[in-house]
Amino acid sequence: MTFAELRHRHPISRDIGLQALAGVFAFSLMVADANALFIVNQPWVSPARKTQSTRAYMNLTSTDGATLLGARSEDARRVLVHSARAATVIPALPARSEVAMAPGHDHLTLTGLTRTLKIGDRVKIILNVRDDDGSVHEIDVNADVRNRSPIDDERRTHHHH
Repeated sequence: MTFAELRHRHPISRDIGLQALAGVFAFSLMVADANALFIVNQPWVSPARKTQSTRAYMNLTSTDGATLLGARSEDARRVLVHSARAATVIPALPARSEVAMAPGHDHLTLTGLTRTLKIGDRVKIILNVRDDDGSVHEIDVNADVRNRSPIDDERRTHHHH
């Protein structure tokens, strides 16, 4: 007897199979929740010439609390974390809250660029993040070189019909 024949003859078997599948799915969600997730959205960098400085922006979210310790990039001699509140404050990333690194707010400054960054180029930035449990992680970010954020570009497109 095939599985299809069994399923039609014994509908309760199908229900047990679906319940088992649902149980496996629920368990996988619990396992996924055991590890903190760090999400980077809309990373971008302003264009600049070689040896100059530029700024990088992005939205950061952590499922658990975290702290941005610093960053580095092959495209810059140094990457500094700048806080809009004070020069020495390290940006805290509260659990499940998005922190916007945007013009006029917290941002990264890339100094001593090793190449000219033109519109359309990509810049790899590595973020150093400490979770609330004390573990430190490196997060690879692939940022677009552009004049404004992806959201600002999207809004501009919709306003100019």
